[in-house]
Amino acid sequence: MEVNTSRFGSIHVDAEDLIRFPAGILGLEDCRDWVLLKDAQNDAVAWLQSAQRPKIALPVVSPRRFVPNYHIRVAQAELESLDLEDVRTAQVVVIAGRTDRTITLNLKAPLVINMARRLGRQVVTNGDLPVRYELAGSPLAWKKSA
Repeated sequence: MEVNTSRFGSIHVDAEDLIRFPAGILGLEDCRDWVLLKDAQNDAVAWLQSAQRPKIALPVVSPRRFVPNYHIRVAQAELESLDLEDVRTAQVVVIAGRTDRTITLNLKAPLVINMARRLGRQVVTNGDLPVRYELAGSPLAWKKSA
């Protein structure tokens, strides 16, 4: 299938490569189907591109790359819809943002993905994790290429 995007142009995606978020993502509840794209310029960043809305592409990163002791705590019921055989097999990514000073990571509401079943869910973690965790040092550079 073809997915039209404003950032990457038209891209061909096999239907089985789509990741379904049955409840959507906070603020984007109408976007249920997404494709995860590698960034050609930066191996720390991937792009979660909406299959429904061409202008919506979210930069995502592995939180443990920047916060080595990052762990999420959520109620088991939050993950039931992902049909995980083992919770340790879940892929966890967080949405990155940019301010005029730095790059931020939303550690409070990660995306948990069952890659085998192509199912995802955004969860809100228990505990005191920040919505805008600022990365120290120079910001990640991301380009409009995947």
